[in-house]
Amino acid sequence: MAASWDGSNDPGSQSDDSFHFERLHIEPLYDAFVCPLTKQVMRDPVTLENGQTFEREAIEKWFKECRESGRRLVCPLTLQELRSAELNPSMALRNTIEEWTARNEAAQLDMARRSLNMASPENETLQALKYVQYICRRSRSNKHTVRNAGLIPMIVDMLKSGSRKVRCRALETLRIVVEEDDENKELLAEGDTVRTIVKFLSHELSKEREEAVSLLYELSKSATLCEKIGSINGAILILVGMTSSNSEDLLTVNKAEETLSNLERYEANVRQMAECGRLQPLLTQLLEGPPETKLAMAGFLGELVLNNDVKVLVASRVGSSLINIMKSGNMQSREAALKALNQISSCDTSAKILIEAGILAPLVNDLFAVGPNLLPTRLKEISATILASVVNSGEDFYSISFGPDHQTLVSEDIVRNLLHLISNTGPAIECKLLQVLVGLTTSPTTVLSVVSAIKSSGATISLVQFIEAPQKDLRLASIKLLQNLSPHMGQELTDALRGSVGQLGSLIKVISENTGISEEQAAAVGLLAELPERDLGLTRQLLDEGAFVMVISRVIAIRQREIRGNRFITPFLEGLVKIVARVTYVLAEEPDAIALCRDYNLAALFIDLLQSNGLDNVQMVSATALENLSIESKNLTKLPEVPPPSFCASMFSCFSKQPVISGLCRLHRGICSLKETFCLYEGQAVPKLVGLLDHTNVNVVEAALAALSTLIDDGVDIEQGVAILVEAEGVKPILDVLLEKRTETLRRRAVWAVERLLRTDDIACEVSADQNLSTALVDAFQHGDYRTRQTAERALKHVDKIPNFSGIFQNLG
Repeated sequence: MAASWDGSNDPGSQSDDSFHFERLHIEPLYDAFVCPLTKQVMRDPVTLENGQTFEREAIEKWFKECRESGRRLVCPLTLQELRSAELNPSMALRNTIEEWTARNEAAQLDMARRSLNMASPENETLQALKYVQYICRRSRSNKHTVRNAGLIPMIVDMLKSGSRKVRCRALETLRIVVEEDDENKELLAEGDTVRTIVKFLSHELSKEREEAVSLLYELSKSATLCEKIGSINGAILILVGMTSSNSEDLLTVNKAEETLSNLERYEANVRQMAECGRLQPLLTQLLEGPPETKLAMAGFLGELVLNNDVKVLVASRVGSSLINIMKSGNMQSREAALKALNQISSCDTSAKILIEAGILAPLVNDLFAVGPNLLPTRLKEISATILASVVNSGEDFYSISFGPDHQTLVSEDIVRNLLHLISNTGPAIECKLLQVLVGLTTSPTTVLSVVSAIKSSGATISLVQFIEAPQKDLRLASIKLLQNLSPHMGQELTDALRGSVGQLGSLIKVISENTGISEEQAAAVGLLAELPERDLGLTRQLLDEGAFVMVISRVIAIRQREIRGNRFITPFLEGLVKIVARVTYVLAEEPDAIALCRDYNLAALFIDLLQSNGLDNVQMVSATALENLSIESKNLTKLPEVPPPSFCASMFSCFSKQPVISGLCRLHRGICSLKETFCLYEGQAVPKLVGLLDHTNVNVVEAALAALSTLIDDGVDIEQGVAILVEAEGVKPILDVLLEKRTETLRRRAVWAVERLLRTDDIACEVSADQNLSTALVDAFQHGDYRTRQTAERALKHVDKIPNFSGIFQNLG
């Protein structure tokens, strides 16, 4: 055999194979077997009238060419003119050739069998495989011959060869052997052969990979093998990856795509493809399949974990169909549809698609339904979950109507029904419905409608009670809802919290947990921070509960980086600072608040917080707290005790001399300190407050200016206050605030402060020539409110822009 097959290691085309292998024979080749035209062994020999024999196809082609060229019909071998183009089949010769071919092929096939083993040289094995390809291409019957000869298992064994060429040739040969032959495919499916073929798919960018996917494509044409291929771990995943690869050969990508298309006939494969991100087959079956298939696909869709892009695709393709099933199907179908909708509704974009498809009406109907349409509790929970997802998508539900009465989710009867369900269902559904209200109260366009329904239904107390719920998710949802409501119904929530020590204590307990900073803690802090700061009863209760001490410790821990930051640290710190600042609003009425501020040196803490760059709310609240503390300073300053005059001094004025007392506060004319009397001057807070006057946030500027204004307010030495501002280089920033005219409130404060500064002659003289300042004061005088106009008028008199008639009348008098 080696001698027979030497000379051509790798024939290229099929015609080359034919030429090569037809010359490889065991028995002698007779000249009578060869067609004079094709020089190949004839399959259908025919004889002309002159006795010459040719291959039928070849001589017919010769005659056709003669006719088309207008030439006479002649014998191509003798050039003798022919009277007739009749072709007489040479049956005897044909039978002889067939018998010779069969004997020859059998002998060559036997030679190939002996070469299909690991011990054979590579070139012999390659030629043997090529010969099997050749005879299988010659006729389909030869494929049966190859199978009956036991060659298929031998070819499979060649997949384990150490030669890459042999492995590639073996894969190619198996593909040719099984083409259009179901029996050969079934034989190949036995054992681990298909698993071995799949392993070749993992060979990146190799010829083996290309041959393996082509072979799998042929095998996938068999329904039986579709199940076999899909059952092999990783097969579908690799094929799906190949279809989306940018580096694969286009032919390979197409074969992988076609293979997957064949595998779609088996339902388990469709599920695997969906798990691998190829959802189109599942969606197609969900839309077009029979009812039982639709049910199965919807149920499986509900079990998948999908990324957001896929959720959007699914919502676009089958969202409407799922909603229809949810509305009109039997209970089993409704459950499958609800689970699928639950999966795809958790992405904002897909939720909006479902809203457009009309999901709101059936969801609300499912939640509120009674009688025969009543959903089981487990399905009501899914409906509530879907509604919570779509409500939190960011849509404007104030303008989205549904149902025959064109209601919206914030219609009063809808909200009332939600509140009723919240009070009469289990924790799981209560949690989801509270999340629905959280979503509706997050939007400024819908929150007021919800607030109105809550107030009219008297549901405040029942909502506050959920703060004590043992279920963390339920507790979190209720606290977030109350936080959203607090800016609009703060006093109602305060009254409810003050009415029960347990709920307030539960909030404090949540904040005090040493578990980092959770969303629940941030929400609890945000809720307390939004409650009316001047409510003395709530502040006293917080003092009694020890809440302020705990909150102060948390603020300090964050400032000292003992509590590491996460995404909730900013709202958490802002809320904590706002809670601590509550004590500064009740200093006049609550001695314990003063004691707390002294014991924990809160003035120093707030001064430190002024430097929280990037945390505007912290800076604003801290400046406001310092304003409150500074206002109280004049009431806390200890005035010096003047000793009584001596006997001589009382008798003789020449002996009387006012004693000089050192160490007194310039501003308050008494004994001051930051810790005991909250004096901003003694605490060196003035430069830090001045530094905030050019802040980009107008609220921070307003709070800082208000705090600085306490230095020049009634009850203190205004001249010294002005001097302190001059020393801190604060005069020009205050004047600049007036010139910027950012808000009416800020202008009113700035006009007041400027008027106080202009009482100092030196400052008045210096700024009187500033036309911009004069213009700003004139504008305030003309357009401000009543008090601002009065203050601006006094300021203009200081710079001689308005005559001081009262002084003239006094002089005339």
